Amino acid sequence: MPGNFVSLIGTFLEWLIVPLLWLCLLNCLLNMRLLRRVGPPPTSGEGKRLDLSVLVPARNEERRIRECLVSLMAQEPPAREIILLDDRSTDGTARIARELGFREEPGSRLRLLLGEELPEGWVGKNWACHQLGLAADPESSHLLFTDADTIHGSGCLQAALAHSSATRADLLSIWPDQITGTWSEKLVIPLGYLLFMAFQPFPLLSLLQARPERAARWGLSRSRLASMGAANGQFLLFRRDAYHDLGGHEALKDHLVEDIAFGRRVASRTGDGMRLINADGIGILKCRMYSGFEEVWEGFSKNLRPVFEESSGGFLFFGFMVSLLFLLPFPALAMALVLTDGCGRGFGVVSLTGVMLIMAMRFLLTLRFRTSWLGFAAHPFAMLLSLLIAMNSWRLCRIKGVRWKGRIYSGATRSSLG
Repeated sequence: MPGNFVSLIGTFLEWLIVPLLWLCLLNCLLNMRLLRRVGPPPTSGEGKRLDLSVLVPARNEERRIRECLVSLMAQEPPAREIILLDDRSTDGTARIARELGFREEPGSRLRLLLGEELPEGWVGKNWACHQLGLAADPESSHLLFTDADTIHGSGCLQAALAHSSATRADLLSIWPDQITGTWSEKLVIPLGYLLFMAFQPFPLLSLLQARPERAARWGLSRSRLASMGAANGQFLLFRRDAYHDLGGHEALKDHLVEDIAFGRRVASRTGDGMRLINADGIGILKCRMYSGFEEVWEGFSKNLRPVFEESSGGFLFFGFMVSLLFLLPFPALAMALVLTDGCGRGFGVVSLTGVMLIMAMRFLLTLRFRTSWLGFAAHPFAMLLSLLIAMNSWRLCRIKGVRWKGRIYSGATRSSLG
């Protein structure tokens, strides 16, 4: 019986898992090539202002808001305006902004907004961004929504605006250098790059964006197109007209993972000529998402189930496949090491092949995105922790609701196309 079990697992690995891992590696390599790194900004005349409004939602961000705002204020050329919305913080967020020169007077280039009470049916961040969008200068051609935990390097805004113009992006999303300080951050956060680069169909989306009429010719529905979209809410640069055409944050007011939802919403309009561009921001943008295990656990518990919106089946299927692809080869290899017969040797070869493909992807992504080598070395433990967080996200969304920034949300998320 043990021999039959080993043979069955070996066949499963050989004919399904390893071929799929080869496809993931190929897709990862193609995506790395297509995810262009935002280059150094072009030279620009002194005295000019960038034609964009920088919009920063913040709730209880006193630990990080100073560094974020200072980095935005130091940009050359400067943005038309920087608006910070203090989302009813109970800490010193607003005080720090005032110390840096932010004022509540309308028309101030450095403006502080005090957020209104959260209405029923809204997620806090989306409500804050909605208020920011309404307050932005109507003359700005672009709106940048960036998180309060980001740090913008010299020329970041100019480089992003130039990249957006060069690629004709309706939404440009930049993926930053993720700062990870504690062991849980180092394990979990880099996995986002693995899943993003292994599964996102950038090559297909690029083909469709080059010739939008292909979407109708190939019979791709809006929902199928939407599945190709993703974005990073730490840096969302919208063409203003496109933002309003998409319905702004009001269209996604109850969506807990609004960045992915915006990516899907833009991708769904590919047949109409809308363009979603994701770019590599290593060198111009940094972000510290979470600090410590508690924030990692709470933050990803908020996101993992809601990102699948109304599809419970999609969440379960994806979790199952990710477990098979990126975790199963490791216990299989350990099992092969204790087997001494010929079956064990063949089982070991196919298990080792799977492990090597996984680690090759982790190695390449660690180099490209400068993520933690601890996450690379301890990949199986990172996967186990992430699966536990996913199970907790499922539990909270079904029973208690998810908590974030002192607010509780049901976790029920409608389609981003609704």
